[in-house]
Amino acid sequence: MNKILVLVFFIYSQFICFSQGSWESIDVPTQQNLRSVHFADSLTGWAVGDSGVIIHTFDSGESWTIQQSNTENDIVDVFFLNNSLGWASSINYTNYPYGTLLLKTTNGGVDWITEHYPEQNIFMNCILFLDSLNGWMGGNPHALVKTNDGGINWHQADIDTSNLAFFPVLSIQFYDDQYGYACGGMFDIAGVTWRTSNGGAKWYAIDGADAPADEVHGLHIFDSLNVIGAGGDPDFAYGAAVIRTADGGINWEYEEIGIQGNAFDIDFVNELEAWAPMGPQRKFIYSMDAGSTWTDIPTPDLTVIYDVMFPDSLHGFAVGDDGAMLKYTPADPVNVNSINALQEVVTLHQNTPNPFNGSTTISFEIPQDFKNNSSLTIEVFNISGNEVAVLNHEKNLTGKGSVIFNASNLPNGIYYYQLSIGNIAIATKRMVLIH
Repeated sequence: MNKILVLVFFIYSQFICFSQGSWESIDVPTQQNLRSVHFADSLTGWAVGDSGVIIHTFDSGESWTIQQSNTENDIVDVFFLNNSLGWASSINYTNYPYGTLLLKTTNGGVDWITEHYPEQNIFMNCILFLDSLNGWMGGNPHALVKTNDGGINWHQADIDTSNLAFFPVLSIQFYDDQYGYACGGMFDIAGVTWRTSNGGAKWYAIDGADAPADEVHGLHIFDSLNVIGAGGDPDFAYGAAVIRTADGGINWEYEEIGIQGNAFDIDFVNELEAWAPMGPQRKFIYSMDAGSTWTDIPTPDLTVIYDVMFPDSLHGFAVGDDGAMLKYTPADPVNVNSINALQEVVTLHQNTPNPFNGSTTISFEIPQDFKNNSSLTIEVFNISGNEVAVLNHEKNLTGKGSVIFNASNLPNGIYYYQLSIGNIAIATKRMVLIH
């Protein structure tokens, strides 16, 4: 699944191997533990946390102000539909009535209205709205509830009766108004995912044979069929893991990635770059290939981070313990200028013949006055995104050039060839092999 996603991306976007972005700590007016961050756009965001703290920015995190939440409960999640309309969930374990206190604002958090969730001893971990009326919450001990009146009334969802159906819900995501996913579980017992393809009218839990032993903390939906989740087991060196489906949540694959710790959330900068915070491990893991491989790095100032969000490909924020707030900076934009310059002067021609039987010629042109000490590479990929050949690899090549692609040992089908200079992909074209 991920190889296909990568292939589609470089076919339509001229795939480039960028380095990952970076993070820096920024000051906020609280030292309370921050549990959740949400941005309505690149400028306007909120973060919530312990003792009822809500902080707000209108300038992409350059400055933050404290908002009056009207509660001293710990606020665990926040969601805004736009710059004005938002909701938050706070939990009360200490004073009767025990349960969830819901917060709502219609003016960007200038005023927050509070209302008790009607059922006691239900503790809502996450909240999401699809529009001003239709929303979802998930929580403990086994709550997956919907509102169709903006949060005035809530109703338990219809869930299948599998053994894993009635576990705590930690996160809910919808791809559109029909396809949605949720995740959760209990540590050292079972991790669970749920799926719906009819707008939440019915939810189905993961098959027990596919379920991991620990919670799934966060999800990212590529499309209605392809989803990736984050989790793991910090005990006994099992470590962080991802869980994936490529068939709409019917089957899932769980994979330990070889890094100690537990991933508490996951979000994507773009189609390829993903980040997941590791909480007490005081590090991030990141992927530059849509979650196929992962690398770990320390968080700035070794902060403990639990939640991360990217409102777009240029902005990102992460929050955690002791008022930790991190801001994301994308990779050096000078790479974009290099790519544009190379694409303007280098030409990759269509192979001839095409379709071809056995072998074909791939030609290219580089101006005589083009100065570059990087190597030139032509790679060939099959339809699944697997590399099947490297045809040329040399430096200081200028003028017209060509290579022969011999495919006599390959099966019929569609193949893609890509010209790169250094680590910059210049162009990709399609060819058809017919024996």
